[in-house]
Amino acid sequence: MTRNRWHILREGATLTMTRSLPVRLDVFAETLLPSGSRLRLAQQVRQDMWRRLQGLRGFLPVVCVTQEGDMCRVVAGGRVDGRFPKSQTEKAISDMLTDPQLRARWSAFAAHREVTHG
Repeated sequence: MTRNRWHILREGATLTMTRSLPVRLDVFAETLLPSGSRLRLAQQVRQDMWRRLQGLRGFLPVVCVTQEGDMCRVVAGGRVDGRFPKSQTEKAISDMLTDPQLRARWSAFAAHREVTHG
C-alpha cells in the first residue's frame, strides 16, 4: 500500500474512510452536522483529527459519515496499536468535533453545491 492510500467504503447511507482494513474503532467520538458531501466531510474531519493526534503512536484514523435525513452523523476515531490514554484521546476527538470554527469550515466545504449552466 502506498503512503497516501485510503480505503473509502460505501454501504448504503454510510461512507467510511479508513487507513487500514478491517475497520476498528478503539477510540471514537461522534457528532451531527448539516447534510453535505459525505466524502468531503470525511476528508476534512480526518485531516483535522490527524493534526491533533499525529503524536499518538500507532494511530490509524477512521471517519464514518452517515446520512440521516437533513443531517450527517460523523463518527471519528480510529485504531491504536499499543497502549494509549483512552479517555484523554476520546476527549481530544470530542473537543475537535465540537469546535465551532472547525464545524463551520467542514460544513461549508461539504455543502451541496448547485450546478448552474450558463
